Amino acid sequence: MRYCFTRVAGSMAEQGQALDRVQVKKAVQALQAYMKTKSSKDSLFPDDNEPISVLFTFWKIPKEAQTIRIPLPHGQRTDTEEVCLFTRDEPKMTSEQTQRFYKKLLEEKGVKNITEIIPYKVLKTEYKPYEAKRRLLGNFSMFISDDRIRRLLPSHLGKHFYLRKKEPLTVNLQSKQLARDIQRIIQGTSLKITNKGSCCMARVAHSGMTADEVTENIEAAFQTVVTKMRLKGPVMKVVHIKGLKSVALPIYTSNLSSCSVLEAQTPKKKKTSGKTLENKKNTTTEDTKQTDVTVEAEEDEEEIPQLVPIETPVKKPKVEKPLKKKKRLEKAPKLAAVTMETKRQNRQTKRADPKMKRKVPKVK
Repeated sequence: MRYCFTRVAGSMAEQGQALDRVQVKKAVQALQAYMKTKSSKDSLFPDDNEPISVLFTFWKIPKEAQTIRIPLPHGQRTDTEEVCLFTRDEPKMTSEQTQRFYKKLLEEKGVKNITEIIPYKVLKTEYKPYEAKRRLLGNFSMFISDDRIRRLLPSHLGKHFYLRKKEPLTVNLQSKQLARDIQRIIQGTSLKITNKGSCCMARVAHSGMTADEVTENIEAAFQTVVTKMRLKGPVMKVVHIKGLKSVALPIYTSNLSSCSVLEAQTPKKKKTSGKTLENKKNTTTEDTKQTDVTVEAEEDEEEIPQLVPIETPVKKPKVEKPLKKKKRLEKAPKLAAVTMETKRQNRQTKRADPKMKRKVPKVK
């Protein structure tokens, strides 16, 4: 089957930043026909609706990150998608009583899109493990939170909610028109603009909607983004529409006249020619010569003082004295030990010499 892809409209008014409705509708019809053939061949459940997104490309990279909420004239979510609401803990109430309290409040206001209510205390206790947080993330397609506990949620939800772009959107549960506010948040969309690149994408419709409804949603998203962007001059460069696995079809491109406007806004650097550089060099050399002449004249005029030598006292070298060897004091032998040794020697000599005269006692 041959598809007629859209031709980029060149006759668009760049100053008004408007889309050509005819060209957008042709692109939507071609995309829907392509998605129907792909879904009938590949998918097991042909009734599932595939989302349609709009890809915005800007002329400049934004300096600051920004989140733009886009209200859509036709709801881009189906009735089968589940929505979770995080509420605060009501004083003097248990977690079950707070759930009943907010269910009654939503029924009185006429809100029917929310499937489950989770108080803040239950989120801290029951969904503290890592596996419970991942399970919670997969069970619901969208999350809404009370604006009074908005700052407390990031530490308890974890980074996976923000990596998959499912962080909860805030709503004022005390407003008088609560049903309208929740309906706008659920059926609308949001565009997250970062300061790391010039491209961003927002979900606008699904394949089950008619071509006219999709075109109206695309036009509303385009106009809100152009009005709320914090950039000066022309904002949009190229706009595409695409599905999950389809090719991006262009529906808008800006004229080349916007390039001249951007060049006029950017400050230009003054280019220095070769003649000006030579003139600057000549002036610098002349200035240096003049300064040298003046310095020499001043030196001639000034009297040079006579230098008188000053005798510096000569320090005598220190004579190192020879170190005296300390005599080691010999320990004197003990008297008792000496007397015993002498007695033993005398006894041995007497036994060895038999000729020695023995003393005989005199007889009277």
